[in-house]
Amino acid sequence: MNILDIAENSVRAGSSNIEITLAQDTAQNSQTLVIKDDGKGMDAEMVQSVTDPFCTTRTTRKVGLGLPFLKMAAELTGGTLQIESAPGVGTTVTASFVLNHIDLAPLGNMGSTIATLVQCNPQLNFMYTFAKNNSRFVFDTREVRQILGDIPLSAPSVAIFIRDYITEQTEAV
Repeated sequence: MNILDIAENSVRAGSSNIEITLAQDTAQNSQTLVIKDDGKGMDAEMVQSVTDPFCTTRTTRKVGLGLPFLKMAAELTGGTLQIESAPGVGTTVTASFVLNHIDLAPLGNMGSTIATLVQCNPQLNFMYTFAKNNSRFVFDTREVRQILGDIPLSAPSVAIFIRDYITEQTEAV
């Protein structure tokens, strides 16, 4: 859910391209999550306060929990959260985790997460990379659009295919 929430922040920031990278290195006992966008970005003051749950740009509620929860999840494992952003350039959120820590939260189904993002935002470019040790899998909606032609990414059958394809390929890595 954290990944979905952070990626939705990128959507609201007017991004055209959103990259989600999950890298696991068992030799280094690390897991790194990077969510990068080309949205409107934030100034330095906002970057400093955005992990405060009472800091939000939304008008529909007074709290924003995505980044604070991601920071807490990373720090519970001995990891960190870094945010780099600049107005007009975009934002990169990097969370590092200790891979075998007892408090490492399960990832959930990344295939479903990415498929949901794509189906709800078919006009955007999403790139999902999963790397484990020396193996890597990359999913890019630009390639899928070329293959599908006129079939929209928002079609339910496409979302099911994306979910299953990402799940199968991730398990193969």
